[in-house]
Amino acid sequence: MDIAQERKNLSLSHRNVTTSRNEAHSNVTSPTAPDHSDCRNVTPVLNRVGDKWSMLIVMNLSDGPRRFSELKRAIAGISQRMLTLSLRGLERDGLISRMVTPTIPPRVDYELTELGDSLREPVKGLGEWALAHIGCIRAAQERFDKALDD
Repeated sequence: MDIAQERKNLSLSHRNVTTSRNEAHSNVTSPTAPDHSDCRNVTPVLNRVGDKWSMLIVMNLSDGPRRFSELKRAIAGISQRMLTLSLRGLERDGLISRMVTPTIPPRVDYELTELGDSLREPVKGLGEWALAHIGCIRAAQERFDKALDD
């Protein structure tokens, strides 16, 4: 299916996304105007779960608790600093827990919380979707890049 897609340029301040001509030209906020506070509230959460490192960590912890070094070895390309930052963010959001065992050296294990475990299926579904559509996405990227070169 090679259908040209319509391009739309929307600015971040664009708010009139209605079909009614009168509503689109009205600058007055009506009681039925959409409340975008939900979008603003979930943005930090979506940024966390949309982060590639966080998702790889969640999937690696889906098999059970892991130590920092195990996660570092299992996630190709992640730096120690990025792993630390991602783990802290996931812990702050309540998606993983950190358990320190007082040994020499201290043993630190990470595991999914109940909330983090509930994220496994959506992440798995997104991964399956990406695998099923990667060919279409790459073809679209090639068409786009070729159009820029012409």
